[in-house]
Amino acid sequence: MKLPTIIVNFKLHEKAVGDCALKLAKIHEKVAQDTGASIGIAVNALDLRRVVEVVSIPVFAQHLDPVSFGSHTGHILPELLKEIGAFGTLLNHAEHQISDDEIRRSIAIAREVGLYTIVCANTPQKGQEIKEYGPDLIAVEPPELIGGDISVSKAGPHIVEEAVKLVGENRLLVGAGVCDAEDVGIALKLGACGVLLASGVTKADDPEKVLRELVSGLN
Repeated sequence: MKLPTIIVNFKLHEKAVGDCALKLAKIHEKVAQDTGASIGIAVNALDLRRVVEVVSIPVFAQHLDPVSFGSHTGHILPELLKEIGAFGTLLNHAEHQISDDEIRRSIAIAREVGLYTIVCANTPQKGQEIKEYGPDLIAVEPPELIGGDISVSKAGPHIVEEAVKLVGENRLLVGAGVCDAEDVGIALKLGACGVLLASGVTKADDPEKVLRELVSGLN
């Protein structure tokens, strides 16, 4: 994946599921094509196939389970994610945390089937622990700032700096409260290689305008 990057998690926000997910995904693709920026999106499992079919940018699952074919009712099968065209998966988001053993096994099986992994951590220290399992990127997001009006870049630059030291410049995304180009620019200046965000785009009245503003912070 080209770095630096912006990853937008659609979550299950009303404006980012079903037909709205398709429309929003196409907006992300348009901005990426117009600007040359690296933009990826994470969509829910029910929308994933439809979204993959209509855009060329990286599309991530919001989760997978460390299982293979068999009796695993209700689980998300990594092989099937790859088959339908997912680029990768988020893991251990603050809203869907899993055990350390599940993180380790999920990363391993994702690697086996060829899925890119972005694993979330609530502290730089947790990010350092997760680094040992070999994910492609680690997203450090202080949970108290997620969905808020103040970004980690502005409220906790020391968190970003510590995360860079413990995780590494080429493996670190930061998130929580990111909403404008300044937030992105500060994160990159501090050593991150991108940002992970959601509501700043998915709840916006004009998501394309917000995306273009965010992308300007990559330069």
